[in-house]
Amino acid sequence: MLYHLLRAARPKQWTKNSFVLAALLFDGRLTDARAIAQSIFALAVFCAISSAIYFINDLADIESDRRHPTKRLRPLASGALQPGTAWIAAALLIVISLGTTAWLLPRLLPIVCTYLVLMVLYTYWLKHVVILDVMTVAAGFVLRVAAGATAIVVARFSPWLYVCTTLLALFIALNKRRHELVLLQAGARDHRAILDEYNLPFLDEMTSLVTATTLAAYSFYTFSAPGLPENHTMMLTIPFVLYGIFRYLYVIHVLKLGGSPEEILLSDLPLLLSVVLWAVSAGLVLYWPR
Repeated sequence: MLYHLLRAARPKQWTKNSFVLAALLFDGRLTDARAIAQSIFALAVFCAISSAIYFINDLADIESDRRHPTKRLRPLASGALQPGTAWIAAALLIVISLGTTAWLLPRLLPIVCTYLVLMVLYTYWLKHVVILDVMTVAAGFVLRVAAGATAIVVARFSPWLYVCTTLLALFIALNKRRHELVLLQAGARDHRAILDEYNLPFLDEMTSLVTATTLAAYSFYTFSAPGLPENHTMMLTIPFVLYGIFRYLYVIHVLKLGGSPEEILLSDLPLLLSVVLWAVSAGLVLYWPR
C-alpha cells in the first residue's frame, strides 16, 4: 500500500515545485543559510500540498483515467489503491502542511491556502472551462514563485520574473493539451471533456503567440530589470532559453512525445542540458564578484 501511495503522490512531478527556489537564486540569496532553510521548507510544503491535490485529482478522474492508454495504470485507476486510503492520505498531507506552515512560517500560509483552493477549483470546475484551464495551471506556477519570494522576503526580485513564469507555464500547458489531442485522437473527449473545445490549429496559434512573448519578456528582463549587472551580461543566458524552448517544441511536434513536462525534462538529455547550462550561466552572472 505504501508503494502505491508513493506512486499516487507523483514524486516525479515535484520537479514543478522547483519554481519555489527561483526567488532564492534571483534575489542573490544562495549564500544566506537562513534563506536557504526557508526556501527548502516552502519547497517541502508545496511538494506535500501538490501530492494531496494529485490524490484528489485522481479520485475525481478515476473513471476517465481508466480509458486513458497510460493513466489507466495509475494506482487508483488500476484498483491497486483504494479511494478511502487516498482520501485519508490527502487529508493528512493538507493538515500537516497547513499546520507546519502556520507554526514555522505563517507569512507563507495565505499563498499556500490560495494555491490549495485554486487547485481544488481546477480539479472540479476550472479544468472544464476552455482557456481558463491553462490559465489556472499558469497561476499555480506563479503562486509557487510568489511563495518562494514571500518565504525569504525578497529585496531585488524583479516583477519581470512573474511575467516570464506565467508565459512559460502557459507554453507548457498548451503543449500538454496538444499532446493529449494527438495521443487520444477521436477518444480525447472521453478522457477529458475540455479537449473537445480545442483543436490543433488553435493550440498551435496560441503556442506561437506565447512562445514569442516568452522570449521577448525574458529578453526584457535580462537588460532592464534592477539588480542585474550594469554590463547586461545576463543577456548571455538568452541563447539557452531560446534553445530550450525550441527543443521542447521539437520534442512535442517532431518526436511526438509530451504529456508530463517533468518526464520530457528528465528523459530528453539536450533539453535537460540546456536547463542546467542556463542555471549555471545565470548563477555565474548573478554571483560573480563585481
